[in-house]
Amino acid sequence: MTFQEEIKRRRTFAIISHPDAGKTTLTEKLLLFGGAIHVAGAVKSNKIKKTATSDWMEIEKQRGISVATSVMGFEYGDYKVNILDTPGHQDFAEDTFRTLTAVDSVIIVIDAAKGVEAQTRKLMEVCRMRKTPVIVFINKMDREGKDPFDLLDEVEAELSIKVRPLSWPINIGQRFKGVYNLFEHHLDLYTPSKQIITESIAFDDINNPELEEYIGETDAAKLREDMELIEGVYPEFDPEPYLAGDIAPVFFGSALNNFGVKELLDCFVKIAPSPRPVQTLERVVNPEEEGFSGFIFKIHANMDPNHRSCIAFVKICSGKFERNVNYKHVRHNKLLRFSSPTAFMAQKKEVVDEAFPGDIVGLPDTGNFKIGDSLTSGEEIHFKGLPSFSPEMFKYIENADPMKAKQLNKGIDQLMDEGVAQIFTHQNNGRKIIGTVGQLQFEVIQYRLLHEYGAQCHWEPISLYKACWIESDDPAELENFKRRKFQYMAVDKEGRDVFLADSGYILQMAQNDFQNIRFHFSSEF
Repeated sequence: MTFQEEIKRRRTFAIISHPDAGKTTLTEKLLLFGGAIHVAGAVKSNKIKKTATSDWMEIEKQRGISVATSVMGFEYGDYKVNILDTPGHQDFAEDTFRTLTAVDSVIIVIDAAKGVEAQTRKLMEVCRMRKTPVIVFINKMDREGKDPFDLLDEVEAELSIKVRPLSWPINIGQRFKGVYNLFEHHLDLYTPSKQIITESIAFDDINNPELEEYIGETDAAKLREDMELIEGVYPEFDPEPYLAGDIAPVFFGSALNNFGVKELLDCFVKIAPSPRPVQTLERVVNPEEEGFSGFIFKIHANMDPNHRSCIAFVKICSGKFERNVNYKHVRHNKLLRFSSPTAFMAQKKEVVDEAFPGDIVGLPDTGNFKIGDSLTSGEEIHFKGLPSFSPEMFKYIENADPMKAKQLNKGIDQLMDEGVAQIFTHQNNGRKIIGTVGQLQFEVIQYRLLHEYGAQCHWEPISLYKACWIESDDPAELENFKRRKFQYMAVDKEGRDVFLADSGYILQMAQNDFQNIRFHFSSEF
């Protein structure tokens, strides 16, 4: 297969949603169709002690939620599909934002009963900013929920994007009989099953009287009426506006019962974009270029609890990545060689000899990488768009066991590199402050420090409103600011100056008093 063909057959996408909309279940069912797993463990079921394939951290299995992005790849027909399953919980939104920089398209999962929720709106804004193509999967059709037309209106209004249904449900809840696939003119009849795949019947003409035999008179009449309405209200499906991020195809189904997922996947591989050009600070990088380039969008500590190892995930943007070849680490300006780069199927990994644009490769990391780093065949390019946001919650982190100070420091270092949270060192008293987006992150950090590093910590309260990075073109003004605001000053992990305002009033006063100082609320400046 030629280099061009390898690029064309790649589909790299993220699955995003509000917690509990069924994102991880959908990921698992997609893997089932890709033959990557052979039995789907119902995530919430206690009878099946297998938890979701993509939730492999101990805390994820206990909570039944995803707290880190998982990366999985599988072959489907002629296509190579790379899925990134992201955390839905808003406390881990930053991990999801960063993941969205590494994908070419997105599937948004919406719960049929709850409709569009706050977290989904936020994630959609990131997709819109980056013009990422979006497909909507409306899940849990086998439970009582909202009317499908109302759901479409809600998606249009809440996510500010036009929609076009490509499959249509026949009834809902207890009376749910299946979907009609408008993309391929199939009738898919619903048999609830977590393990087996549903039969589908080719059905080009819904005016054919045979329809009544399958779904009954009332539902057949309703389906014909709905189809007429859809054809009248929504434009013909055209892949161009979808690829431009202007229109979202919509599918209906039930991920838990394995229904509507194959239709989604079959249509997705046909219409979703292959790897796209990526903007760097210097120029636009095209996937077809010969020279290799890629960026680190995620670092994960302790993928394997037996070895204290870190894995840095690199998204390949151009050229071919090969094992045991020297590549330039742009920030350190040094050459690195990787003898065991890995491709992932959740936690199972295998060594890869080569990878192509669109692929995600795990590189063993001994502390060389941080999020946003560029790797190239030699060119100096810097990828952009991997921000850290100003945290909302702050606590002092204290060592609960003086004998384990070394383990605690190593654990904090690795978890901060992973981007789980941010650490600031107070200049006034030298104490370490952890800043997060939500309360749950503190629990995850405490849990992981104890179970992965054997280090105990406890939290102490600190009352802070905002942390913001400061810079100025006037060194004297900056020094004056740092001297006058000494009790509010800290440095981040990179040694940059951070102003810790304990109230909105203090922050506003500082901004008014020091006009020549720029206050940044995200670390990318």
